[in-house]
Amino acid sequence: MKYKNIVKGVFLQRPNRFIANVEINGEVHTVHVKNTGRCKELLREGCTVYLETSENPARKTKYDLVTAEKERGNLPSLLINLDSQIPNDVAREWLGESPLFSPDAIIKREVKYASSRFDFYIEDRGRKVFMEVKGVTQENSGIAMFPDAPTERGVKHVEELIKCRTQGFEAYILFVIQMKGVHKLIPNDLTHKAFGDALRKAQKSGVKILALDCIVTPDSIKADSRIPIEL
Repeated sequence: MKYKNIVKGVFLQRPNRFIANVEINGEVHTVHVKNTGRCKELLREGCTVYLETSENPARKTKYDLVTAEKERGNLPSLLINLDSQIPNDVAREWLGESPLFSPDAIIKREVKYASSRFDFYIEDRGRKVFMEVKGVTQENSGIAMFPDAPTERGVKHVEELIKCRTQGFEAYILFVIQMKGVHKLIPNDLTHKAFGDALRKAQKSGVKILALDCIVTPDSIKADSRIPIEL
């Protein structure tokens, strides 16, 4: 996935979940943050960020903050995509190339079933599959973690996927890790153990859990390699 008209900036502060103050070419701008999560370990004063310039002249904010550079002391810095809207696009691109399904697979987005709306529904030569996608932006010492904030909605999605399994569907949870440089993914039980418990229950129920890292540049993101999951 490619962004248009990317500019480099320096993060200053984040007054609320939706906006940040960023210095761009010596001027301070209020920008839109495309992630309402906490991102405290990423958006630190002075860090390098990358922003997409909006083509809509009527917008209140000219820029969208999409990527941040995370400094890690003696370790190499990480470029982490923060755009919470992009994981589904990354997943759709990957599904079209993935060996999980045939080239003839019918892939539909945002499909409602029972009381949930799942990111993908796939029909492929008799298979009927629901898939939920989760974007991952938190990393610690090469370990990716999800979630970075309590997510009752995420727990509900996992529980609904378990129900899908009991009704004859295949079910997948796909974690899109929005960076390179991690060697495994774990549930963040310290932040929300209920989600980790739901994930472990889902695995035992036959829900398949996958994780992909991504190649991230200032103006692009693309799914790359399967990453082990430790529950």
